[in-house]
Amino acid sequence: MHTRKIAGTIPVHSFYAYDDIEPLLLSKHTDLGFHIYTILAETAFASFAATFSFDKPVAAVGVDDHVRHGYSHTALLVRQMKSSVLNPYFGHLRDDSGYRYSGRDFQYRLTHPRRFVLKPFAEEYVILVDDILTTGLTLTQAAETLGMNGKHLLFALTLADAQR
Repeated sequence: MHTRKIAGTIPVHSFYAYDDIEPLLLSKHTDLGFHIYTILAETAFASFAATFSFDKPVAAVGVDDHVRHGYSHTALLVRQMKSSVLNPYFGHLRDDSGYRYSGRDFQYRLTHPRRFVLKPFAEEYVILVDDILTTGLTLTQAAETLGMNGKHLLFALTLADAQR
């Protein structure tokens, strides 16, 4: 695992370097991508969930897990976060801006911020889940939304860090 901090204080733990699994990540918008992401989720996220401990219940929340191209890649990752301490949530942190960041540069991301809406859930503590960490803006904006709703972000988990 590799850790990078975003917004100065938010730790993001990534299981892989982007370059190491790029062909697998690029499959996410295909039928084969469903199977590849399922295997990656089982390998990384399920193993993590099995060993994670905390003294209070923790919500695992996928970032903007809309179903596109037949499935949601972040939902596949979150699904593997079930344990005695971790509770996965689906559809609880959605962006209603309509902007898509995939393939966009940093300037576009800065000038087109996400507008996340958080559905209520019981847990006070949260782990954010996303597939790729690039600029960190999406996770930063998601973390701000959690904070505005009284939630405490422990850290974020991603499959890959594009800046490693």
